[in-house]
Amino acid sequence: MSQFFKVIPIGVLIAAGLLYHAGVPKAYAQTISRDQLLFLTAEWKGERFADGRPKGADSIVARMKKVSIEEAWEVLRTHGYANQFEGGWKMVHDDVPVVGRALTAQYMPARAELAGRITERGHKEGRIGPMNSWPIDALQQGDVYVADGFGKIIDGTLIGDNLGNSIFARSGNGVVFDASVRDLAGLSEIKGFNAFVRDFDPSFLKDSMLMGLNTPIRIGRVTVLPGDLVLAKREGVIFVPAHLAEEVVRESEIVTLRDRFGHQRLREGKYTPGQIDVKWSAEIEADFRKWLSENRDRLDVPREIIDELIKQRAPNGK
Repeated sequence: MSQFFKVIPIGVLIAAGLLYHAGVPKAYAQTISRDQLLFLTAEWKGERFADGRPKGADSIVARMKKVSIEEAWEVLRTHGYANQFEGGWKMVHDDVPVVGRALTAQYMPARAELAGRITERGHKEGRIGPMNSWPIDALQQGDVYVADGFGKIIDGTLIGDNLGNSIFARSGNGVVFDASVRDLAGLSEIKGFNAFVRDFDPSFLKDSMLMGLNTPIRIGRVTVLPGDLVLAKREGVIFVPAHLAEEVVRESEIVTLRDRFGHQRLREGKYTPGQIDVKWSAEIEADFRKWLSENRDRLDVPREIIDELIKQRAPNGK
């Protein structure tokens, strides 16, 4: 039995109910138990949703919108996270970032008997409609619906404009799909909504089944956990582990302040590029702290970050 569990994907075990029969507490309609989510996201020590998904602070989510992909990538690499970025997307809008907490869904090619059994079980447990609507029903404000649709384009359109409107009404956010969507014209009319997808196609969703809801999924080269902070911009999508989100935001804000100071001084001709593009001298660091003090009320960064930098006598260079 132990060898059997090693080779069967967790999504299949969840769908078949085998984890329950093996002694793990039952989880409903393609989800995993709260205990499993706690185990998978053990580094997160903050607030959680009722199902165990990490609930990063709204303030951190808001500040993350100003973080660049490169800044987030650099911080994650220093912690050994080398596989958090995925590129190669098509978007409804080029200029609408998608930032929020990941609500995950895993789709697989349908098997008639299994898809029917999953649907029947879900309806008995209170799920409404077809399987691709179940993740939407679970969305909360600030969530980003992230789905592994195994890269399916034709007949792999997870949503059209009707479901897109429902998603935005529930989450105020967009989606990231390793799959396709339909009704591009209608989706583009939803102000504030965006979709990062593999392609657009006029077909309807067909021959796919939901195997996991708020479970670990794969998006390209990234393992995405429920509650990861999604940062999606034109360059691509980076998934920030919940426990590192605050550090990513903080380091980005520090880089932003140092860049603004450096750019201003370069325009003024006070320093040369050779002085700014290397570790700053004690003289430049002192000038930077003076500049922070003089401009603290005009800088769009939390006051505590500015005050901390002002107090530093010998901060690290860029």
